[in-house]
Amino acid sequence: MNINTFPTKGNLIASKNSLALARQGYGLMDKKRNILIRELMGLIDEAKEIQKQIDTTFSAAYKALMYVNIELGIDFVSDIAGSVPIEDSVQIKTRSVMGTEIPLVRYDDKPITPTYAYYSTRESLDKARDRFNEVKRLTVKLSMIENSAYRLASNIKKTQKRANALKNITIPTYDSLVKNITNALEEKDREEFTRLKVIKSWKEA
Repeated sequence: MNINTFPTKGNLIASKNSLALARQGYGLMDKKRNILIRELMGLIDEAKEIQKQIDTTFSAAYKALMYVNIELGIDFVSDIAGSVPIEDSVQIKTRSVMGTEIPLVRYDDKPITPTYAYYSTRESLDKARDRFNEVKRLTVKLSMIENSAYRLASNIKKTQKRANALKNITIPTYDSLVKNITNALEEKDREEFTRLKVIKSWKEA
């Protein structure tokens, strides 16, 4: 509504309704922002914990791989690695948090059947395989959490901008408009009252 709106009772009612709606919108935006921030903080803590696990597991996995390469030879291990089937059990769905679509990854973490013969390999290969499988599981989980955190952070930024616009621009504008129209109508009522009083005194005279 234009700040130079003509001061009428109809415009006053419309301005008050717009002001109430803007305040309600700000309240909802503020609640949404707080919920998203709380969700983001939980994800950040979870991501830190998984990152620590991944660092430890990666180190153990590469140590195991180095040991296998020494025992069986790099070319032999490379051939076995080429026989590992492509991972196709990862399924990505989404869930909504206050209108923010975040990924929900499902991963079939069933035991992997070895693609090599036990008689021609060593136990170190089994250990390396198990450790890299754990790395894969943690990586899938971490990617879901980091992607969710990125989307939440982006939506928090947008929500913050909208809340600030309502708080610092829209609400003060309508608040000022309501006051101006109210003052104008009160002034008009005073002028009308004075005019009627003068007319009444003329009639009595």
